Amino acid sequence: MGAVRLYTESDLDAGLTVSLSAGQAHYLGNVMRMKEGDPVVLFNGRDGEWRAAIAGLRKKEGTAVAGERLRPQDSVPDLWLLFAPVKRARIDFIAEKATELGVSAIGAVFTEHTAVSRVNEDRLRANAIEAAEQCGRLSVPEIQPPSTLAQRLADWPDGRRIMLCDETGGGKSVQEALSGGSAATGPWAILCGPEGGFSSMELDLLAENSIVTRVSLGPRILRADTAVLAALACWQSMVGDWSASAARTV
Repeated sequence: MGAVRLYTESDLDAGLTVSLSAGQAHYLGNVMRMKEGDPVVLFNGRDGEWRAAIAGLRKKEGTAVAGERLRPQDSVPDLWLLFAPVKRARIDFIAEKATELGVSAIGAVFTEHTAVSRVNEDRLRANAIEAAEQCGRLSVPEIQPPSTLAQRLADWPDGRRIMLCDETGGGKSVQEALSGGSAATGPWAILCGPEGGFSSMELDLLAENSIVTRVSLGPRILRADTAVLAALACWQSMVGDWSASAARTV
């Protein structure tokens, strides 16, 4: 079993004492049965990964002292995931798997056919943190505030392209959409719709925007959470940090 990894917002450097939250102290002391002096691994998304030792565990807090740096800070592709909210357990799944698959930001987008009316941002972030701790990642995706699709497009940043996953099958193949040198540079967002698909008005709105590339995820209709995983895996293998070009730079 590997060392317990914990995310912290504190700065990390040799000799620094880091505060542990009540939840982290409970997990270490009551779930993992760890004690003072036992090793843990800490990361914060800025300073890399550090070996540390538990300095104290109490009911509502704890501390650890950082020792040596194990890995320098790395980076993930500048890839956003925008998804139409689904039922809570499947939102948890999307946040977990998107983190494992290396996205830099996760945002919920309400569409005309979205059945869920609220998204718990704190829960999304908690799932992303837990996934980052477990998968060895050195950062946690940004959780962006939920918004309507129209709002997101109105405030869209210059230069970020959108890969629109369209279940009607009217788009390009992912391979065709991401082929060519220009596709490998610059920031991207993957947009996945609700279980009922995007409305015709939403598709028309997206089609008007030159930064949108409409893609098909194959001949079968996928569940919303399956579509997210498929799209992320395709993007990573073509132009992300799974690609041959990324492997050559390691």
